[in-house]
Amino acid sequence: MKILLAEDTRDLSRVLCAALNHAGYDVDAAFDGEEALSLIGENSYDLLILDIMMPKKTGLEVLSEVRGRNNITPVLMLTAKSEVDDRVAGLDAGADDYLTKPFAMKELLARVRAMTRRKTEYGSRELHFGDLTLRSDNFELSCENAVRLSVKEFELLQILILQRDRELETAYLIEHVWQNDPEVKDDTVWLYVSYLRGKLLAVSSNAVIIGEKGGTYRLIEGGAEDE
Repeated sequence: MKILLAEDTRDLSRVLCAALNHAGYDVDAAFDGEEALSLIGENSYDLLILDIMMPKKTGLEVLSEVRGRNNITPVLMLTAKSEVDDRVAGLDAGADDYLTKPFAMKELLARVRAMTRRKTEYGSRELHFGDLTLRSDNFELSCENAVRLSVKEFELLQILILQRDRELETAYLIEHVWQNDPEVKDDTVWLYVSYLRGKLLAVSSNAVIIGEKGGTYRLIEGGAEDE
């Protein structure tokens, strides 16, 4: 597995690269946003780790350009605790996950393991629900139109499709989509449900996600709640 680590603090970059190399990953290091974009243009990566605050181009600017190139490589953003708005902006721009500094090395490695194994685990399977098609090889959701989902959006919609016959409690989704990450709260799940509702509208599907923040959620075909 090949990873790009874009982190401008050289001591931290050196430590992270050593840990990732020791865990068996091939790592390229970039120290500013322009260098990161150059490496992304030259190489194929299984994961991009982008610090938000970098010189020349920020992690958010790099992310925006990467997604603008239709590059669907999973992206893990590194943020400071004070950068709440930046974390939301990163998720809106197509980041798949984020990790707040300071973090334990074992937590970083756990996130990296989870994100780099997903494409192999998902394979090329397609899921269907009503007029929707969800593809696991490129995280594409399609109906009349098509959009790309982030990893978490994909996993949330996947579980809603697979468990279509039941209402899923927020705690169940936190356990199965976010592996009980202590940073994930009811608001996080609600945020991703809101993202998915927007994506369902964007592809002109009649499927809807019913439920309220902190409660239960279920994916239904439009009008099914009135039957």
